[in-house]
Amino acid sequence: MWVKWTVTVGDRVRGRERDSGAGFVEYAGLMILIAGIYTLIDQLGLNGRISQAIGNAVDDVIGGG
Repeated sequence: MWVKWTVTVGDRVRGRERDSGAGFVEYAGLMILIAGIYTLIDQLGLNGRISQAIGNAVDDVIGGG
């Protein structure tokens, strides 16, 4: 059983059946998720609050203001 598993894993990593990275579907799903989060933030009016919070954090780090 162990030998079969290691051969299978080896084929998936180095062989013809290897995974060569994310495909179009994964990238499309990620873009849809990001667009949904952006739309939610925009519709709730949180973009100003987020910008202000980031600005305050940067000021705290660099000692400004």
